[in-house]
Amino acid sequence: MILCLETATPTCSVALNDGLKTLALRECKGQNAHSEKITIFIKEVMDEVGIDYAQLDAVAVSKGPGSYTGLRIGVSTAKGVCYAAGLPLMAIDTMHAMAYGMRSRLGDDVQPADLFVPMIDARRMEVYCSVFGANLNRIKDTNAVVFDNGSHLSSLTSHLSPQRLWLFGDGAPKLHGLFDAVDQVHVVDDFAPSAAYMAALADQALKEKDFVDVAYFEPFYLKDFVAGKPHVKGL
Repeated sequence: MILCLETATPTCSVALNDGLKTLALRECKGQNAHSEKITIFIKEVMDEVGIDYAQLDAVAVSKGPGSYTGLRIGVSTAKGVCYAAGLPLMAIDTMHAMAYGMRSRLGDDVQPADLFVPMIDARRMEVYCSVFGANLNRIKDTNAVVFDNGSHLSSLTSHLSPQRLWLFGDGAPKLHGLFDAVDQVHVVDDFAPSAAYMAALADQALKEKDFVDVAYFEPFYLKDFVAGKPHVKGL
């Protein structure tokens, strides 16, 4: 069994996965959700299944890109569990897990030429995104893209001629104005990353013993963190 933590976006999600099956799941969304809920959720999923840490095979954490603070909390918590229980740590690509989740959601409706474009909100019209084929092979690496017009979408999918293009994640809804008139582009409003979506990738990583160094692993931020200026009266 693998304890999976997803904190790359405002959604705090914790799952206990056994192979491709999710045995227990807790998640919520909101300000300070990660710092307030993640340890509570871990205890709840462990108690629900009735196991202790010695019965886990590994811990998997969503590695990013995404929220700097969210990723730090998720990775720090995962490392703490690994240190305490002597467990290996696995880092799961956030975009890839999101693509698994969207494909699972569509089920039999997936068509061979479909493309999946997971998107995480960055700022204004900027998103972190990647492109995956219908069989979840990565076609375009994760990048930060500013969608000030439709040209960047063309650059992401040039020469691919998709039958349908699925844009999803918390960065997707702000693109409605650009693509509502394009029949092949489907902007999904209600998709959020989930630790349950990490199951297949975590199971594969465990079988391949694709572990990261608990001491030195750092999240994939994609861009350097820039702290905002404090608002001090009189300055």
